[in-house]
Parts: sequence; C-alpha cells; structure tokens
Amino acid sequence: MTRRDQCSLCGKDKERVPKLIVGLQGAVCSDCIDLCQDILQHEQETGQSPALADATLRGLVCEANRLLLSRGLVTAQSGNVSALDDVREFVYIKPSGINYELLNLTDIVRASLADGTVPTGSLKPSVDLPHHLYLYRNIPDIFAIVHTHSTYATAFAACLKPIPLVLTAMADVFGGEVPCTPYVDNEGEHIGEAILKHKTDAPAILLGNHGVFTWGKTVKDALKAAVVVEDVAKTVAVAMGIGKVVELSPGEAAKWFDRYQNRYGQ
Repeated sequence: MTRRDQCSLCGKDKERVPKLIVGLQGAVCSDCIDLCQDILQHEQETGQSPALADATLRGLVCEANRLLLSRGLVTAQSGNVSALDDVREFVYIKPSGINYELLNLTDIVRASLADGTVPTGSLKPSVDLPHHLYLYRNIPDIFAIVHTHSTYATAFAACLKPIPLVLTAMADVFGGEVPCTPYVDNEGEHIGEAILKHKTDAPAILLGNHGVFTWGKTVKDALKAAVVVEDVAKTVAVAMGIGKVVELSPGEAAKWFDRYQNRYGQ
C-alpha cells in the first residue's frame, strides 16, 4: 500500500519535513523536490546530470554512518563517515549532532573540497569536516574517511600508545602497527597535521586522547579498516591482561600482508 504520510524518496515522515505533497502515486517532501530542482537546473546549465553520482554518494555515506552505530563503533551522535567524489570536487559527510537512527539520504551534507562551503539551506556539516578536508587535500589516493571513538581502540589512544603488531589479522590489513599521535587540540589544522605527520602505510591511526581515523579508496575500505581496528584493539587489550604480547617481525608481517592483499578472496 502506498503511504501518504511519508516521503517516497527519502523516507521522512510528515513531522520531519517542512511540507509533504501528496499525489495519486504517493507523497514527496519539499526537501526532495528542491533537490530535484537543483539537479535539473545544473543539467540545464552544464548539459550534464550529477544526479546519479550525487545520489550514490549520499546513499553510501548515509548507510556507512548507520553501520557505525550497528557495529558498535559509536554512541549517541559521535563519529562520522565522509566520501569524496571521483573528480575531487565535493565531500559528502554526516551532519552535525544528528541521531544515526534518524539519518536519511537527504540529510547528508555536500561540502566543497576547495573551501568547505555548503549549499544554502543545508544542514550544518560535522564539526570534523575541516579534518576530513585536510586529509583529502593531502593524501591524494583516498576517497573515504571514517572517524570513531570506538571503545578499545580509543583506550589505546587514551594511553597515547599504538596498537602493537601482535596479530596476523593486523598484518593482513595494516601491514604493521596502528600508530598513535600525541595529543593535539582541535584548533585550525592541528588534527590533520598530526595525522599526516604520524601516519604510516596503514590506513588507520589513533588520535591521542581522542579516537580513531581510518581511510581508504572506497567507503567500504574505510569502514572495514575502522571495524578491524576496534576488533584487533579488543583482542590485544585482552591479550595484554593475560601476559606479555609478542610482536611479529617486519618480515613475517610482510608475508601475511602480501597474501591478504594480493591473493586472498575472489
């Protein structure tokens, strides 16, 4: 049965939108109508339609942010996922202070990579947007970033300690330890600069006294890195409570990394 109290495009009910227009085939909210008008105007002005790429990235970022909550990597409104478009023009990121359960595709904020500006009328982007922008501008082969405060990984960050390379699963995904930056404040580019200074070839880093940043060429890659960081941090923390952990040598780590990255999977 067609619902008349919910937008058929974004899924928001009538209490959460400025206006809901009901027709014979269902209902559409004014936010989605405005988005469609913007797309049509762009197409008329440029001869190109950004609809597919825009909707795809919004959908990927929205779903990835929801997965942060379902995977237990965030609580309340903390954390965020962003993605960069293929032409490195726009960044799509979670809005600030929005509950994950209420997040919809049209809530995702699009910001200019060049200067961070967002369209008039858009929700406010995550306060972590400047850090995402800095990393995209300075690590040219990444197109997605995840930031969490996941419990076990952040416990290592609270101690200003890296997660040592003591598991083959870490060698598989990261090729080495997960490094940790010293504490830095949130002013200016300090967080981005610290990550750039202390990162290794691993697609993950702990931010001292703060949390976790991971990245990748796709949203799926960045999200996987965030999940694995928390999983190995938990195992290593438990192991440290049992006894002294034994680190893998760089040579042994390279074997596992090569097999996983070049021969594992279909």
